[in-house]
Amino acid sequence: MKTPAPGRACGIVLVLLSLATLQTLRAQKNDIDIYSLTVDSRVSSRFAHTVVTSRVVNKASTLQEVTFQMELPKKAFITNFSMIIDGVTYPGNIKEKAAAQEQYSAAVERGESAGLVKATGRKTEQFQVSVSVAPAAKITFELVYEELLVRHLGAYELLLKVQPQQLVKHLQMDIYIFEPQGISFLETESTFMTNELAEALTTSQNKTKAHVRFKPMLSQQQKSPEQQQDTVLDGNFIVRYDVDRTLSGGSIQIENGYFVHYFAPEHLATIPKNVIFVIDKSGSMSGRKIQQTREALIKILGDLGPRDQFNLISFSGEATPWKPQLVAASAENVNEAKSYATAIQAQGGTNINDAILMAVQLLERANREELLPAGSVTLIILLTDGDPTVGETNPSKIQKNVQEAIDGQHSLFCLGFGFDVSYAFLEKLALDNGGLARRIYEDSDSALQLQDFYQEVANPLMTSVAFEYPSNTVEAVTQDAFRLFFKGSELVVAGKLRDQSPDVFSAKVRGQLHMENITFVTESRVAEQEEAFWSPRYIFHSFMERLWAYLTIQQLLEQIVSTLDAEKQALEARALNLSLSYSFVTPLTSMVITKPEGQEQSQVAEKPVENENRHRNVHSGHTLFRYHSVGGKASRVSGGSSADPVFSKRRGWRGQGPPGPLHPPHLPYPPHRTPWRPTPPDVMSRLSATSFLDEHDMDLRIKETTTASPHPAPIQPPSVILLLPGQSVDRLCVDLKRSQGPTNLLSDPGQGIEVTGHYETEKAHFSWIEVTFKKPQLQVRASPEHVVVTRNRRSSAYKWKKTLYSVMPGLKMTMDKAGLLLLSSPDRVTIGLLSWHGPGAGLRLLLRDTDRFSSHVSGTLESSSWTTKRGPRERRFPAGLWSCSSDARSYAHPPCHLLGADGCHPATTGPPVGPVTSWGEQPMCLC
Repeated sequence: MKTPAPGRACGIVLVLLSLATLQTLRAQKNDIDIYSLTVDSRVSSRFAHTVVTSRVVNKASTLQEVTFQMELPKKAFITNFSMIIDGVTYPGNIKEKAAAQEQYSAAVERGESAGLVKATGRKTEQFQVSVSVAPAAKITFELVYEELLVRHLGAYELLLKVQPQQLVKHLQMDIYIFEPQGISFLETESTFMTNELAEALTTSQNKTKAHVRFKPMLSQQQKSPEQQQDTVLDGNFIVRYDVDRTLSGGSIQIENGYFVHYFAPEHLATIPKNVIFVIDKSGSMSGRKIQQTREALIKILGDLGPRDQFNLISFSGEATPWKPQLVAASAENVNEAKSYATAIQAQGGTNINDAILMAVQLLERANREELLPAGSVTLIILLTDGDPTVGETNPSKIQKNVQEAIDGQHSLFCLGFGFDVSYAFLEKLALDNGGLARRIYEDSDSALQLQDFYQEVANPLMTSVAFEYPSNTVEAVTQDAFRLFFKGSELVVAGKLRDQSPDVFSAKVRGQLHMENITFVTESRVAEQEEAFWSPRYIFHSFMERLWAYLTIQQLLEQIVSTLDAEKQALEARALNLSLSYSFVTPLTSMVITKPEGQEQSQVAEKPVENENRHRNVHSGHTLFRYHSVGGKASRVSGGSSADPVFSKRRGWRGQGPPGPLHPPHLPYPPHRTPWRPTPPDVMSRLSATSFLDEHDMDLRIKETTTASPHPAPIQPPSVILLLPGQSVDRLCVDLKRSQGPTNLLSDPGQGIEVTGHYETEKAHFSWIEVTFKKPQLQVRASPEHVVVTRNRRSSAYKWKKTLYSVMPGLKMTMDKAGLLLLSSPDRVTIGLLSWHGPGAGLRLLLRDTDRFSSHVSGTLESSSWTTKRGPRERRFPAGLWSCSSDARSYAHPPCHLLGADGCHPATTGPPVGPVTSWGEQPMCLC
């Protein structure tokens, strides 16, 4: 492959100052064509090596500027970026940051334009590069990045952004996973998947290997038949998995002279903890922040264990403890603390120094008075949204005061709410004292972010963990001593084997449980381990050595934050040397890319660091196509339409579920009617009513049976809809008016399903519904605002009408643009949840495949007997749900309605009282 000749290489340079982030390419549709986009990600023993390749052609008759844009995980290091233009390769070279900056500054002095790219989101960072492309010319972009997947609440997560912004003829993603320990579970989640796209997703798995492939055809990528040039691919694709574990000293894996030791033993008992929550209630916390803080705190308090002790300190200009000392997490104390948290109001300044020191004093006094349980853990959790403004306001002095007071006896965790707080200040404060810092993003799910963080530290399993290896066997070992080990996490140590190392590699892990010391011993045969990594399809060369270098650099960067200035220079020099040796773009290095001669633009893209993100709005909006007619007057910015109508003439109202045939030809209304009115309430009513379900050729159609009024009244659907299996003559109504407050709606131990909800009688709807599965362990809580899914103590919030497609062992969870959430399994009852915005706005519960209920089903929606034309039979159905076939009047219970030729009738004779609807082919009355 060609490389630039010396004369051409002296053109303009593009300087990439340590950025990391996955892909979009921006250009005017029909002018710049992305004809190929591939993602190849290979995860070998948690270490992920991802290659993104995009091939583009300029179909215009003029020179075009193409912008290659990526979003990559924050913890990833870019290792290579190159462009191939007309067969000539323009590679990236890693340089020390200062040298690259000099090159960039020189370009600016020559009058060349400069662009600064520093966008960042919660989990990703953004990277982009622009280049001019001649008419009919082709260009290939290739970006390579690497990261070590971190175990978070019991799972590893590989995140890929998929945003091509146009249809791509050849689009393919391959994720290869190899875990010698064995893969215990694997699941995928997507925020853009549709029924059609689901057919392009395949997953294969054996004990140690998994392959996930996503390869959609052009027709599957189309947003709709009316928008054939717009792509539906825009969002996240996530692979989550975990590995098999036992109560042992962990797994030692060896490849090419390097080793990695993963330690996360199972079945250890949780150590009791003494935790003090230090809550900022200054004026800047007013409004939504303090409301979400109260909400999270109430939930966190409810999660305290019976052996835990706790206290609360709220602070503004002054710090105030809830109790004079720590108290046991009894039901009475927790309820009292919840009441206290509910009453916290925001006002005043920010005295961080006194608040933390008060927490330390409470712990120290309890220790002196022997009030802390033997072997327990002490934690301080600080939440603040601003810099100190009252009392001691010098950050360095506060850090010094806190470190001296804690003196290595307690762990401090710092949460920064929003971007008005100095993250660098909080990060050093936490790292100096055995904890970590985390930013809480201001959003609708801020309370969930707080709860998730607490879950990470809620269950300490071991303290004072130390890894020991024979000194004559290893060298250059990464951090091997850790203050705490928490449930759902993992401790990782890597190093290099000496040349004359023995055939059997041994290690010890010492630590302290609640009331005893423990030592784990593990051994690994070097030759067997080396042989395990010989499969080239799943492994990239020398990955273990690169894993060691990556982990060493990340730990050095953390040490630089918390170390003294005298030691900082030596740490920086070591991290810089490793970054250059292994071609990692880190905060200490930059990548310089030579662009074709004559292109008068230089850009600098710095790797975003949390403490540099202050006073910036962080969003995850759509990336637009950009078109620049170089040298001409035309310049415009355009983007794909954000409209995503759920209705299409070909398919009717679309829901989301497993792949199936399209709807049979029908009209939602009789042909002689005009069902759709321009008034928003009417439209919303019919939108929601017609979008309940679209799985396996089912939909809910409103059939008007009266003609007295040209503008029928809006329809209020029932709170529960239940489809009777296989009996087209069965009719259903729903009446929950006798139910009020939090209620156990359904419980079926045989199915491992429990459904609870809060039904408001006056409003005739559910304010929340919660579905709990035993296997997989999953909880779905729906409210009118959003859906919260909790799995392995990890919670995620999803807004209604945002596409979701998640496949996990034993369960599939989907949500469509109409806002229908379906929880389905081949052998289970299908549960649907819908946020209804029409008359009687609120949540609706849908049940399908009800013949799969076991004989042990119980709850408020418990059974009664019913009959059909095919003869009476006993069937367990919820009270308030009655089957009303035409010959079953004796079984009807008011206000059950009967289906007549002219509409729905009361159980007693009378004129029609309501419309008829159907779910699939099942007519039913709306009560």
